[in-house]
Amino acid sequence: MELISGAERNRLIERVSRDAFHLELRDDYSVPVEDGPYERWLRGEPDDLEWFAPWAELVGRVTGAGRTVRRVRVVTEPHSPYIRWERATAAANERAGEAIRWLPRHRLPGGLRFPVDGNDWWLFDDKLLAVGHFNAAGRVLGSEIIDTPAVVAECIRVRDLLWSIATPTIEYRP
Repeated sequence: MELISGAERNRLIERVSRDAFHLELRDDYSVPVEDGPYERWLRGEPDDLEWFAPWAELVGRVTGAGRTVRRVRVVTEPHSPYIRWERATAAANERAGEAIRWLPRHRLPGGLRFPVDGNDWWLFDDKLLAVGHFNAAGRVLGSEIIDTPAVVAECIRVRDLLWSIATPTIEYRP
């Protein structure tokens, strides 16, 4: 399987004509750019969000052009330290223009099966998927590109279902 880098995936986000949607299913992510800020947050130190600026600028360009960037975070309650940090930084995502909703894992519809082997994925304009792959230590390896119509259609179905039952950040109370 061929994987694209995070930078290549971000170029796909920037090129959407209508919508970029991310489904997050993990309670911890080992993204190197976040290591330092996350560790500082754990120690109770302030964060200037300098590390976040490239993402905020990307999202700002996309949403400023009238397109959407959305995500649903499926999370375990009580939250892991990493998810608590994501909640603490979600306002920065939303200030950049991203819409985030939260769905406690225990509220998932019974019998729901996640497509693409239960991996996280980005869906671009209901046509193309970038499926995240991780190593055993939880580090991101890259994204697999999938455009198979049946797989894309199943991801659209799951996206629409989860988006409709997930709670916007401003209303979410774990």
